[in-house]
Amino acid sequence: MSENIVPKIDLSLFKEGNEDQRKEFINQLGFAFKKWGFVIVKNHGIPQNLIKRFYESSGDFFNLSDPIKRKYEIKGLAGQRGYTSFGKEHAKHSDIPDLKEFFQIGQAVDNDHPRKELYPDNIQVEEVNDFTKSGIELFKSFEETGAQLLKAIALFLKLPENYFDSEIKDGNSILRSIYYPPITREPDSAVRAEQHEDINLITLLVGASAGGLQLLNNDGKWLPVIPEEDEIAINVGDMLQRLTNDYLKSTTHRVINPPKEEWHIPRLSIPFFLHPVSDMDLTCLDQCVSDENPLKYEPISAGEYLDERLREIGLK
Repeated sequence: MSENIVPKIDLSLFKEGNEDQRKEFINQLGFAFKKWGFVIVKNHGIPQNLIKRFYESSGDFFNLSDPIKRKYEIKGLAGQRGYTSFGKEHAKHSDIPDLKEFFQIGQAVDNDHPRKELYPDNIQVEEVNDFTKSGIELFKSFEETGAQLLKAIALFLKLPENYFDSEIKDGNSILRSIYYPPITREPDSAVRAEQHEDINLITLLVGASAGGLQLLNNDGKWLPVIPEEDEIAINVGDMLQRLTNDYLKSTTHRVINPPKEEWHIPRLSIPFFLHPVSDMDLTCLDQCVSDENPLKYEPISAGEYLDERLREIGLK
């Protein structure tokens, strides 16, 4: 396999294939996550027309005036619902803000749900009718695909196939629509989003409207991650890395600025951060601890870990 190409795998082999095809998919996914921390998935089951709808309505939202957008920036929510204005978020090791603004849609539960107080209501955008509606539909579709991928991950880790099911049911996942506006002056940094690792279990990312996503490989080289229009990129988050005692790799990645002649082109990106419920125990799995790979992390819950990380990146 080329050192410059993120592996590409077919989710339909796991969902609809025979036993041998399922095993092949599980091994391909595990190999990719161990070596790269990233994989590109085709036949993922997320409707292309739904992705298109949310892209279009996201574009309409970010084209609104700043005063209108700021109506949807709700204090006290740490950016977990609604709008976060340009220059608020930064990587945990950097004080330079990323060149982006974004809107987040989260888990929706009934008022009598035991976790209702942890999940604020999603913010309805009045000026773009389909924005929140299509976002919630896309959230649910991402959730279903993410659950299939976690079943395969569980089997790769020699766990029961349904190991993650109860941990992600009504989990604290986030759909984020990110807008990187045109660059109008020499930026403080050469990157639109500074190098970072994701907090969650896995991230599912549909192809962005422009390139720029790169991963850092084991040799310290930055390599492009370029899913086609009908594919999604999946990467390991820090929670899964922690759970597996670094057996699966949460890869550093970033979004670089385009060449100067393309500064006028904005970039729209739609990641889905699949989180478990806040009381999931992230204590390292016994089978991932050995003399060759000694225990690296103290026990912590997913909620405690998320809170710690949101403070590090400036959202809390």
